[in-house]
Amino acid sequence: MMGNQVAVIHGEVDLARPDEADTMVQVKAVSDALEHIGYRTVAIPVSLDSLGMQKVADSQPAVVFNLVEAVNGDGALHHVIPTVLERQGIPYTGSPGTALFVTSQKPLAKRLLRAAGLPTPDWSKSGHGLADTETVIVKAVSEDASFGLDAASVVDRSRAMTEILARRARFGVEFFAEAFVDGREFNLSLLDNSGTVEVLPPAEIIFESTDESRPRIVDYGAKWNPEDPGYSGTPRSFDFSSVDTPILVEMSEIALECWDVFSLSGYARVDFRVDTNGRPWILEVNANPCLSPDAGFPAAAQRSGIEYDSLIGVIVSAALQRRSEAA
Repeated sequence: MMGNQVAVIHGEVDLARPDEADTMVQVKAVSDALEHIGYRTVAIPVSLDSLGMQKVADSQPAVVFNLVEAVNGDGALHHVIPTVLERQGIPYTGSPGTALFVTSQKPLAKRLLRAAGLPTPDWSKSGHGLADTETVIVKAVSEDASFGLDAASVVDRSRAMTEILARRARFGVEFFAEAFVDGREFNLSLLDNSGTVEVLPPAEIIFESTDESRPRIVDYGAKWNPEDPGYSGTPRSFDFSSVDTPILVEMSEIALECWDVFSLSGYARVDFRVDTNGRPWILEVNANPCLSPDAGFPAAAQRSGIEYDSLIGVIVSAALQRRSEAA
């Protein structure tokens, strides 16, 4: 293998969709960072066709930087590529295929969280059986980046099944209902830095809108449409008062437990809601968070003093160390 060659892999993207187009922003940013710190890079699109994976093998990389968020346009298949890399003995960044699969299947992940005694809101794949909550949020089972999420996703529990079926027909993927926690929202980022898992500075999403008709969520428009009021109306903040210290410590401890429950590696993010009683609830565990320079994970790293190029170097080092330990 070439000692300083990194294959930066990604799924084939639909540039008309801003969430998919962002993948190419990540590819460029990561490639530039790698070259700044002394690596040579080659960007390779991969799919279920074996040609892309053959190109990866032919490039003889020291490590693969995995930016695959969907395979053949399907987010439920993004675990396939690292699984193939494992079979080929090629080291790669981030979490293993099993962790990517389990965390991307949100109802399954919630079942494992509940089995581990960790707090996650009640849920239902059919929309039934949520008698203890008045409001639910209907979410995609295996898609990320708030795909299929908008203001109308938050409905009375009596409409849950209808909304699940309507969104399945509209978006062509599976949806489920989750009890809606109308509270504060936090992102906690985790980074394997020299063999030690660090919880990076917590971030809170601030909901600035005064429109009471809109639910306090970061939906697709808020993430990807500059014309949407939520795009500029949901900034992140790293500034907290001492009053918040107990809940921040509790969420940090829970996030580390999630790392162990799902056997995560490299880097990850855990998203929380905190209800009006001050109780944290895990919304989801993201084993492959966005690495665009303006995304939450790099922002948390920068807040802790790790600049973008260094962050990418730490992620690569963790992958190489994991390979060395396995050998």
